[in-house]
Amino acid sequence: MKVAQTQLLRKTYHFGDTEVHALREVSLEIEEHEFIAVWGPSGSGKSTLCNLIGLLDVPTSGEVIVGGQVASGLSDARRSELRNSSIGFVFQNFNLIPVLTALENVMLPLQLCGVSKKEASLRAEALLVEVELSDRMDHRPQKMSGGQQQRVAVARALVTDPALVIADEPTANLDTRNANLIIDLMRKINQDRGAAFVFSTHDDRLLDRVDRRIHLQDGEVIEDVRV
Repeated sequence: MKVAQTQLLRKTYHFGDTEVHALREVSLEIEEHEFIAVWGPSGSGKSTLCNLIGLLDVPTSGEVIVGGQVASGLSDARRSELRNSSIGFVFQNFNLIPVLTALENVMLPLQLCGVSKKEASLRAEALLVEVELSDRMDHRPQKMSGGQQQRVAVARALVTDPALVIADEPTANLDTRNANLIIDLMRKINQDRGAAFVFSTHDDRLLDRVDRRIHLQDGEVIEDVRV
């Protein structure tokens, strides 16, 4: 089953008289259960592609289809609703809210979707136990290590039970031990829950663990290999 597709996706940025073609007619299909790395040199279009698939940005031309819905035909409100309910995000810099505890950070996406505080708390607690942070629920981000913060971010990405998780360089700020722990955790969740994971990365530790590698160069897919 396809969780997302791109069709002839293009993204062009304008800087004065200069045009930068970040993506050039990229067409992909992402199936449930897939564990995918999008990789390539700086400026190849990795983050742009992930932002477009994640409905955080809009293409210059072409289509993004998520859960069978063509994004270009949706209102801003419906795009936001689809993004919040169907897609989870894990960021390189964690993007946790510093004044909230780990539990409150994980609860937040559910509360934004209108879930009651009690139900949001129960679901967030269960996920924090799953990522082995039962003893850190009441800690704020500054009281946690980088690896612990990233595990909170993974739990937050999963709390709405999305079909697709987008991760932007999720291991870039972690040492080898914590990077391997995060990769193991995401792989386990991928296998247990069936959510597809798409990473933008240049980290060999992650590239060696995925089952599909999409190689971008100058905004084009030059190789798409299942391993």
